[in-house]
Amino acid sequence: MAKQATRKKTGKRTTKRTVARAAAAAPRSAASKKRDERTVGKITEMTEGIVRAGLAHRDPFLDIPTRASSNVKYNKSRKILEMGSAKQRRNLFNLGQSKKFMQMLLVASGCKELCEQGKTLSLRGMYYRKLHTIPGTKEKTFAGQDDSDAVLEDLEVTADALREELHVFAKKRGTMVGNITVVDNGDEIDCRHMGSGGYAIPSIVEPETIRFKKCEAEFVLHVEKDTVWSRFNEDRFWETHNCILTEGSGQPTRGVRRLLHRLNKELGLPIYCLLDCDPWGHYIYSVIKQGSISLAFESKRMAVPDAKFLGIQACDHDRCGLTDDVQIELSQRDVVRAKQIAAYPWFQDKKRWQKEIKQMLRNGFKMEVEALISKDISYVTEVYVPERLAAHDWLD
Repeated sequence: MAKQATRKKTGKRTTKRTVARAAAAAPRSAASKKRDERTVGKITEMTEGIVRAGLAHRDPFLDIPTRASSNVKYNKSRKILEMGSAKQRRNLFNLGQSKKFMQMLLVASGCKELCEQGKTLSLRGMYYRKLHTIPGTKEKTFAGQDDSDAVLEDLEVTADALREELHVFAKKRGTMVGNITVVDNGDEIDCRHMGSGGYAIPSIVEPETIRFKKCEAEFVLHVEKDTVWSRFNEDRFWETHNCILTEGSGQPTRGVRRLLHRLNKELGLPIYCLLDCDPWGHYIYSVIKQGSISLAFESKRMAVPDAKFLGIQACDHDRCGLTDDVQIELSQRDVVRAKQIAAYPWFQDKKRWQKEIKQMLRNGFKMEVEALISKDISYVTEVYVPERLAAHDWLD
């Protein structure tokens, strides 16, 4: 009897939880379905011209926006990178273009299938889903995953549908903790209670999947590496300073950048970036702030024009009293990259950035955020960042 009572009680509790979760997820499911219908419509519209050309005995073609620096411009008023209007035509009956043409339709059919079934695949999964040997030949549809990934990006810009809308995701990379509660695919997650590991930021963070619920944070501190993030989390910096703490494990993924964009635009949270004093750290900041050249078509939904660089500055070696042991000599490649970044249109008219890069080149060395640990284990969380925030000492 006791066992039966336990089963009944457990069954009721499970049923209530299931019903509550289904009710919470219903609005998002409806929104997702509507979004998927729009995406399928875009793919269908893209391919209708091909069908009409074939029926009329004309050479079918696709006009694909050019994803190159020559077709990217910096919009000064919006402070983001944007893709230009240049396109390249890909014809079926052109021997040099036919393979890419057919690969495009192959990937498009796979994405349409995912949208219609309401399922997702990883980039790797999409590659294998459409990988096969063409009958009567030894030719495979894709030489490798890089081949498939590039075609998927072509599909994004041609159909004007982001990868996330096409139901394809990348490997998870990035973590979050802090004073915010999110609803992830119907599950409520309190980022205040995520232990030492934190909440793994998913690849797809669109509103239909991730909803912001309760947020008390006043700002977001984004750090470059998980090792630095762990120090801030262990010292509970997010709790002491009422913020959200994120990391991108180096160059942040599209999911991390999209999440930062949403936190800034939808919740009005300032974004501060704690990055290394080197050309790579400067480039990461540039990508977060203005967007990237290769993904300029996504800048409007990923860039954070108001983001601030709170990272290590060239003057910090003397200002913080660091030893010469933390200096990392600039390579010739570093020097070339630093000059390229200084020449970016969005950095050219920023006097403080020009001064910062010139100072780093004069120093002849770069520094990582971890260099501050030489002062004290918690110097970066208890002294450096709080003082910089209080003094509004950042680069913009």
